[in-house]
Amino acid sequence: GWTGPGPSLLHPLTEVGAEELGRFCARVSALLQAEDWGPDALDALRRLFLIVAATKYSRRLEPTCVALLQTTLCSPRCPERLQLLCAAVLREMAPSDSLSLSCDHAQSSRQLGLVASVLLAQGDPQQVRTVGQCVIKVLESRQPEGPSLTYLLPVVSKVTSLAPDALPEEQTKALSKRLGDWLRYASVQQGAAHASGGFFSTPRTRQPGPVTEVDGTVATDFFTVLSTGQRFTEDQRLNVQAFSMLRAWLLQGGPARPGAADADDRSELEGSTVSVLSAASTASHLHLLPPAEWLREKALEYCQRLLEQSGRRALRKANSDLQKACLVEAVLVLDVLCRQDPSFLYRALPCVRALRTRLCGDTACVRALLPIAQFFLHHGEAAAVDADAVCQHLFTRIPSEHFHSPMLAFEFVQFCRDHLVLFGSNLDLLRTSFPNLFKFLAWSSPALTSEFVALLPVLVDAGTAVEMLHLLLDLPSLTAALDLQLRASQAASERPLWDVSVRAPGCLEALRDPQAQGLFQHLLRAKASGTVESRLTPLHQLLQPLASCARVLQCAQAVPTLLRAFFAAVTQFASGALASQLALLLLERSDSLFQVEGYEADVHRVLSSQFPALCKLHPPLVVERAKELLEFVGSLGGPRSTGHMLTSVVWAIGEYLSVSWDRRCSAEQISRFFEALEALLFEVTQSRPSAALPKCPPQVITVLMTTLTKLASRSQDLIPRVSLLLSKMRTLAQSPAVGPVHGEDDLGAVRTRATELLNLLKMPSVAQFVLTPSVEVSQPRYHRDCNTALPLALDTVSRLLEREAGLLPG
Repeated sequence: GWTGPGPSLLHPLTEVGAEELGRFCARVSALLQAEDWGPDALDALRRLFLIVAATKYSRRLEPTCVALLQTTLCSPRCPERLQLLCAAVLREMAPSDSLSLSCDHAQSSRQLGLVASVLLAQGDPQQVRTVGQCVIKVLESRQPEGPSLTYLLPVVSKVTSLAPDALPEEQTKALSKRLGDWLRYASVQQGAAHASGGFFSTPRTRQPGPVTEVDGTVATDFFTVLSTGQRFTEDQRLNVQAFSMLRAWLLQGGPARPGAADADDRSELEGSTVSVLSAASTASHLHLLPPAEWLREKALEYCQRLLEQSGRRALRKANSDLQKACLVEAVLVLDVLCRQDPSFLYRALPCVRALRTRLCGDTACVRALLPIAQFFLHHGEAAAVDADAVCQHLFTRIPSEHFHSPMLAFEFVQFCRDHLVLFGSNLDLLRTSFPNLFKFLAWSSPALTSEFVALLPVLVDAGTAVEMLHLLLDLPSLTAALDLQLRASQAASERPLWDVSVRAPGCLEALRDPQAQGLFQHLLRAKASGTVESRLTPLHQLLQPLASCARVLQCAQAVPTLLRAFFAAVTQFASGALASQLALLLLERSDSLFQVEGYEADVHRVLSSQFPALCKLHPPLVVERAKELLEFVGSLGGPRSTGHMLTSVVWAIGEYLSVSWDRRCSAEQISRFFEALEALLFEVTQSRPSAALPKCPPQVITVLMTTLTKLASRSQDLIPRVSLLLSKMRTLAQSPAVGPVHGEDDLGAVRTRATELLNLLKMPSVAQFVLTPSVEVSQPRYHRDCNTALPLALDTVSRLLEREAGLLPG
């Protein structure tokens, strides 16, 4: 077999071909066949796992290799690390037809856990149930303090998540009872040390001591995941695992399954809320509780204990991080408990209230405020707590102060998406807080773009649409401003990562400039102000040194996608007045964008496609915004910098500047537009290209000619002028001097369009019908189909008027 080195980890693993993979499988097979389970086999299996995991497409391994992986996994003599790798490779291959594994092959609970993980990865519902039954039988046959049960609880959790009805009710109740026992009654003594066998080793020195709290004091209450020690017992490990699967287990059970039966079982104890509380909290009555309610009682006690432990000052950073994670999970579990049984609310509420008061001033535990807010959104009305105040604090402070935390950013946006229904009257708070939410987006745009695409339809409404569009267009400059804010405010040890290659001392000085502070404050505002700052050019100039930052470039790349999502949402509800406002905004902002490489061109492509859509939504806006449109096409900068926008604006003028769309449209207005567009066409065709003035695309020229012809067909006094203009354009396109500038294909397109339009104008009534159809004719838009009306009409008119061609084809 092949004995050369495996594929280099530096080599793109996705490019490993079938032949190379086959040779590598032969090497792995040879090592496993010989039961050579040393470092070479370990390294080979690691590389094999990386190869099969490096692509989303399934890799086909040699059947011999697959069989040996299964044999090695079930071998009682194989080292644990190799078995872990074998299971990982087999999971990556799922679903696989060549699998012959069975839970019966496992020699120990550790092997059973690994085999079960492979079988569950296949996704077969029947296999899931079989695995669940097998694992439950093993759990039932062991005492709570029996060895190696820690390998099986994760399997049970996975089974219930894949198939909630996989376990019979009796087995579910039995496991609920044992989970409650593991949570509450784990040993409070540390695990015993293994005897070293040394001369000074005595039984006294090996006696285990009590577990301690994170602050180093001896624990005086029951064991939890936050208890510390040198070594842990089996039941302590089960305690930790039981807590890790607790919320999922409670959610899978829910009030409709064990809880419904529990309500009947407790009926003798229930006379009022007070009697339920006293019965549930009195030790003499605990033995009367059904298993699911027993688990809930123990879960409540466990979470209350965790909240108490989280207030201790941890001696180690790892324990401090664990405290924060446990805070989040404990509040989430309390929320589930109170939703499943409202009688728990009055026992959980005091500790959650106290926790919120403590954490509001603790920036280190800010992530725990999200589940606390969720708790009050679910139970605020029943608990007489003002959920508005909780949400107000959440949306005002967290994004402004912690936008640079990627984990918090994702969790915060997910929180908004998951709880839209619960916000209810608070939805206005969510909408007016979009400037703060956009700080998360500006700083972590690659990770959050898809989340905000889904969230935008909820955030935008008629009151915030204009302000939101401004901020979307300013998103890269917001990223730069946030970067600058961090550089100026935080100590070097606390600063998040940024592009250290960018130096911005001038920007930092500008941040302190009183004249620029107003613009910075507007850009960094926390809530929608109802006003817009349309001209941020001075601020753009101050932030320009940061335009090359990687984070700013990434944000700029995300903006076109966000703009499309914005307009898709707005066009669903926009009134004529709002469409007119947005169209004006597009004209104003097309030449007022932060200068990031490629950003302006990408944004213009999106805006140019949305301007006609807004005109279609409200056709009279062309007449209503006539002054602004004339200024746009008449501006010297327009043709040079906004080719895409110019084309769409000129097309919209030709399409909607008509009395059929707006009775206010007059012949004088048509003449003014005609003169402006005529001057523009002369400018773009007579100017020589240069570095400052790039070559005019042929699409601009042909759209200008077509729009001028449309306007002339609606005011026939203009037909002689446009005919002369089109003749000049056709002559110009045939000039040898113009060829090197525009290219033969471009000139051919201009010649063809000029000839078609000239022929059409020779029959004015036909021209008016084709270029300005009535609403009844234009509604199906037949003239836009290249196989129907307009091409056919142009071709027919051309043949009628060109006597040399006659009526015969060719």
